[in-house]
This record gives sequence, C-alpha cells and structure tokens, in this order.
Amino acid sequence: MENSIAVPKHIGVILDGNRRWAKEHHLPSILGHNKGKDNVINFLRWSRAHNVKEVTFYSFSMQNFSRPIEEVKYLMKLFERAFKEYSKHPEVHKYKVGLNIIGRTYLFPEKVQQALNAALQATREYEDFRVNFAIGYGGREEIVDAVKSIVKKCANKLLSIEKIDEKEVRKHLYLDSDPDLIIRTGGEHRTSNFLPWQSTYSEWFFVNKSWPDFNKEDLDSIIEDFTKRERRFGA
Repeated sequence: MENSIAVPKHIGVILDGNRRWAKEHHLPSILGHNKGKDNVINFLRWSRAHNVKEVTFYSFSMQNFSRPIEEVKYLMKLFERAFKEYSKHPEVHKYKVGLNIIGRTYLFPEKVQQALNAALQATREYEDFRVNFAIGYGGREEIVDAVKSIVKKCANKLLSIEKIDEKEVRKHLYLDSDPDLIIRTGGEHRTSNFLPWQSTYSEWFFVNKSWPDFNKEDLDSIIEDFTKRERRFGA
C-alpha cells in the first residue's frame, strides 16, 4: 500500500543539541536547555502554519536521569517553570492547544508533577491541536508497561490471551497516534528509544543543527521534502 500525504498531521521531534549549542556559545550547558525551551513555542507556531494537528516532543528520556545530578535538578526546575508558563500562555488558549504527557512522570519531583497536572487541567477541553511531551519516557519502557497492564487484565480475567492483538496492545501504550514524520536535531543519526511502536512507518529527518538553532526555514524545507516522498506502509 502506498500513500501520499501533502502535509504531515503529526510530527515527532527529538530535541537534541542543547548542550552542544551552549558549548559553541561558551555558555554553561544549563543555559542551552533554557534556550531550547524557548524554541518549543516557536515550533508550535510554525507547525500550526502548516496545518499540523499534533506534535510530540522528546524532552527527557529515562536515560537522561543518569546525567550529572546538578543538570538533572536544573532540568526539573525548568520543566516546572515551563509547564506553569504553558498553562497560562495566551496562544495555548487562543488556538485551543491540548496538552498530553507521556512517560513515567511519577518519577519526577512533586512540584513538577503539580505543574504538569495543572497544565493538563487547564487544557483538558482543547482538541484543535495536541502537543505531547515525552518526559521520563523510553520506548522500550512504554512497551514493558503496556505488557504489564495487559498481563494484569488477563490475570483478573478481564481479557483472554486469544483477544490480544496489535489493536489491544496499542490501547495500553502511552501514545495512541503515529507520527507521519520525525525530526532529530543535533547531528546524531539514532532513534534513541523514541516511539519504537508508533514510528514504524514514520519518515525520519536528521538535522545537523542544534535544537536552539532550528528555525522556521528548516521546518519548511523538511515538510517540502516530506511531500515529495512516496510513503510505503509495508510494501
């Protein structure tokens, strides 16, 4: 089966290169993360202009917990501040941008969880545009959690083994939609445990620029390239 889609409806983004950007500008690495945070709203504006309906940002992986403790502490404070800003941002409410969080958020400090929940509550009725933040996320971990949930249902006789199929597994994943294209900034060419189930047929674009330097022209170019690709779904 072949399919041509003029515009991607769902874009995934691996936000990579914040620390490299800071190093290149002779700044502490934590300031690179702050600069990267500011580019998220920009990306949402550019995406809306292309009639994209959903964006998933890979913001903090399970493996990121192993980074230096001071950097992790800074990132936790950054997430707390970012989601507080998000819940009050005028464009979020003007364009009815709904927030979704995927990942093991219970591992985050209480103040971060409170900020996340407040943002979720503030945007709970918005459906025009959806932004998913993958934090405390890992693709393998997502599948493990789905398996655990399915096994529990079977043990409680709420589901029979014969009924387990791809559709049933999908019900138990963190994210219920598949990105049409995925962008990774920062110059790396790895998928890094990002949406392994959902990205099976995604078109991947690897960009040498660090995330803070990624701009509207970069997205325009990627979407133009995307429209020229012939998408194949298993064919």
